[in-house]
Amino acid sequence: MAAVTLNQVRKSFGSTPVVHGVDISIDDGEFCVLVGPSGCGKSTLLRMIAGLEEASGGEMRIGARVVNDVAPKERDIAMVFQNYALYPHMTVFDNMAFSLKLAHASREEIRQRVDEAARILGLTEYLGRFPRQLSGGQRQRVAMGRAIVRKPQVFLFDEPLSNLDAKLRVQMRTEIKALHQRLKTTSIYVTHDQIEAMTMADKIVVMNGGKVEQIGTPLELYDDPDNLFVAGFIGSPAMNFIPGKFTAGGIVAAGNVTLSAPAGVPLESGREVIVGVRPEHLMVSDAGLPAEVVVVEPTGADTQIYCRIAGVDVTAVVRERHTFRPGETVRLAPQLTFLFDPASGQRLA
Repeated sequence: MAAVTLNQVRKSFGSTPVVHGVDISIDDGEFCVLVGPSGCGKSTLLRMIAGLEEASGGEMRIGARVVNDVAPKERDIAMVFQNYALYPHMTVFDNMAFSLKLAHASREEIRQRVDEAARILGLTEYLGRFPRQLSGGQRQRVAMGRAIVRKPQVFLFDEPLSNLDAKLRVQMRTEIKALHQRLKTTSIYVTHDQIEAMTMADKIVVMNGGKVEQIGTPLELYDDPDNLFVAGFIGSPAMNFIPGKFTAGGIVAAGNVTLSAPAGVPLESGREVIVGVRPEHLMVSDAGLPAEVVVVEPTGADTQIYCRIAGVDVTAVVRERHTFRPGETVRLAPQLTFLFDPASGQRLA
């Protein structure tokens, strides 16, 4: 196992920069998730760590060793790909044993390591099968088993669950997290799914446009977002944003709707702001803000109410069951709000 450190890592394709001076420090044994929208540079960054892409600048360390010019096979990493990348003509056993055979390991060691990985992943009875005879989840386990047998310093996961159905994705992310807790190998996981990031990570790196927006634990990013992008990306359903102007009596939005401002905010009266409130922080209350109901979605455990406040589309998630109808007016009271600067997107309070 080893720590991974990136210092001002950059990448350009021709004259087009795609990763802009990224600094990340991942502790030994930590599970770090790189998350962001498609095209934000997270997979490119992972491929640079793996050695599959050459960095245009900066320094990458695995443990104490600078690996910028080290061949991929010598970086002591194992990568699990989105499309499994299994050899179709090889059995499960041979797929998992392939890297050990290339390393000229003894038959006894190969058998021991493959059997151990198969037992951990529940693949023992499938060792004689071919990939075409396996389900998607089983193929993903084989891909992980192939990585485990190498006993690398670092695991790299490139959106490994994106080809699975919703139910299997939930199951597999639990298995991957349990596997990490057992092996305690430093892991870097790329996904665009913020639910995967929140449920699996020790540390999350939120990326956007080739830059790091914020780094922290899942709850740090959820409770204390630095800017509009992080606030809107982390959390499902996403945070609601309502533009308005700061006054001594609160924040006045369109239609003269007044929202309470966070206490102790040192802002001048008349300043334009954006109020952020998470759907679960909107409570149905007679003293709340008037909201026109658009759609009501009961999910069983809670109810999602899509509505408009001051002409802005917002979502509320409440535990109680309601029978609101489209066109009705419901009153919603914000329990916790955030303030952001409209120009920079930075958090004000």
